[in-house]
Amino acid sequence: MKEAPRYGVVATPQALGEVTRRHRKATGITLETASALGNVGSRFLSEFERGKETAEIGKAMAALTILGLELVVRPRGYANAAADRALQSHEPNRAGSRQS
Repeated sequence: MKEAPRYGVVATPQALGEVTRRHRKATGITLETASALGNVGSRFLSEFERGKETAEIGKAMAALTILGLELVVRPRGYANAAADRALQSHEPNRAGSRQS
């Protein structure tokens, strides 16, 4: 059984890679398909999903975009806990878009 992604705050490269991997698998996208959709190799994607700390930021952001994810930067302790809880319970559909 596939584990659902836990969207929200990530504090480590490993956590970012894990949520990315779970999202990719939940949407049914293979490493090879994701690689073909953008200028990011399947080896890079695999290493990124395993939390490689030296992953190039530009390629990491491209990988997120390919998979329909976005990176949000905000002040630590941002007082929008309700939005974070909503993200945590959010499941993508097979096409990778949000369900309401």
